[in-house]
Amino acid sequence: MNIADALAHTTERLLAAGVPDAPLDARQLVIFVTGKDKAFLIAHPEYELSQTELRQLDQLTGRRATREPIQYVLGRQEFYGLEFSVSPAVLIPRPETEILVERAIESLRFLPEPRFCEIGIGSGCISVSVLHSLAHATAFAGDVSTDAIAMAAFNAKKHGVDGRLNLHLSDVFSNIPESGFDAILSNPPYVPETDIATLQIEVRRFEPNVALSGGPDGLGVIERLVSGSISRLTPGGALLFEMGFDQSGKVSEMFAASDWRDVEILDDLQGIPRILFAVKR
Repeated sequence: MNIADALAHTTERLLAAGVPDAPLDARQLVIFVTGKDKAFLIAHPEYELSQTELRQLDQLTGRRATREPIQYVLGRQEFYGLEFSVSPAVLIPRPETEILVERAIESLRFLPEPRFCEIGIGSGCISVSVLHSLAHATAFAGDVSTDAIAMAAFNAKKHGVDGRLNLHLSDVFSNIPESGFDAILSNPPYVPETDIATLQIEVRRFEPNVALSGGPDGLGVIERLVSGSISRLTPGGALLFEMGFDQSGKVSEMFAASDWRDVEILDDLQGIPRILFAVKR
């Protein structure tokens, strides 16, 4: 089977399974198994796949046809210009989280020895991206999942920042041994429990529930994050975290106390209030 036929056959299988963006996913799968790039696929539709490549393509297409996310099937996802390894143990990095990373870098860039903490490190995409951009920064991070800790450690080593990232098995701040951070960052679980069933199939079936569900109203972990950050931030230190599309009002109320200043809510790429930024007085 040549590239043209492989693309057509794979697309047909994925369309029959109801996979969104089936042609794009089919192309990614053929690129993955052949080791060729998009330009090669366009220029050489007659290229014959080997039997090994065809068997792998069949297997991976079968996984995607179950609606397993393409990122898990391929084991990777690009984020902030870096490639991260991912598995069903961690959330798939998403473009809106890059906004949080950019703002964190802005907050830390000009400090002589910036130290930050991430709660719920997952794949490590936030901490690793910040550390990769700021060679003078160090970080502490925690997660409730040992598999997530292992994945974050792998990605930190992959991008050469493992020597500046201290990882801990921790439920929010329960096992973070340090304080005096210049920033605390998080993409916490914030989906209300009753909303999990309404999420896209790829999300609700395959992404880790512990990283999605934020309790009955979705705010359980966020409340612990806000209350626990005050004693762990330096004066002038920043708290940045993601929240649900309809949570900005309730989240803003958590910052009414005099402990905070410069409270700001940043929109994501769709114009939805997504990221909370606040500075400790």
